[in-house]
Amino acid sequence: MGSPDVTGTLAGATVGLQQEGLARDQLRGVTVTQEPALDRGLEELSQFFVGDKTMLDSLHCVAELAVHSIESVDYASVTMVIDGAISTGVFTHADAPEIEQVQYETGEGPSLDAFHTGEIARITSTPDPGRWPAFRKACVHHGMMSIVSIPMVIDGIPHGALNLYSRDHDAFEAAEIRTGRSLAVQAGVVIAYARAYWNAKQLSEHLEAALVHRAEIEQAKGVIIATTGASADEAFEILVKQSQHENRKLREVALDLVNSKIGRR
Repeated sequence: MGSPDVTGTLAGATVGLQQEGLARDQLRGVTVTQEPALDRGLEELSQFFVGDKTMLDSLHCVAELAVHSIESVDYASVTMVIDGAISTGVFTHADAPEIEQVQYETGEGPSLDAFHTGEIARITSTPDPGRWPAFRKACVHHGMMSIVSIPMVIDGIPHGALNLYSRDHDAFEAAEIRTGRSLAVQAGVVIAYARAYWNAKQLSEHLEAALVHRAEIEQAKGVIIATTGASADEAFEILVKQSQHENRKLREVALDLVNSKIGRR
């Protein structure tokens, strides 16, 4: 991330979540619906946690589900952070990232607004004059007359936006937006859990590395104590002074000392 790559299979996250006893309904997110199409989609999303789907697989499932379960939707996409930059992570039609690229180049558009403000951003008729003129023009060029961008916010933290496009003017009734919001929650949960897993993994790796480095330094101190009769504190001070004198990391000095001792055996 900047951010680590969170597009891989999260088998480790699955084990951790299961060990914490999170129920299947919790893994599905916050919203429960009575719509068969949406429920089937949420069942597929659970495979992110208990199966072998990657994050992008699961997000693509959300986008496809939006197209199939919301009548007005012709295209769907997810705006998210990838390698430290906001971009289109998944999409159901190649036109979507082309349209959205205009936002990333100009720095303005409904997806970015939804992402940054946590509020739904909507254009009811893209040919009409209004906010985001460059984005509107790109939509019209690709035949998209309406768009709604729904933020993916989990615990107050924005994780992206679910973008829904329609060929119709004044598309997206209130019920359709409610369904879109339910899907956006699911997508946000996927990204939030993926990031939490990778943050925990990085912390674990850093702690493991620190323990390894500490062991090497302790070994080097032991060598100094054995050969000079210095105390533990004095041995450490000797390592620090040598590290500063040679302008090298303390761990590197310690490792060289331990290896040279082993080599003389």
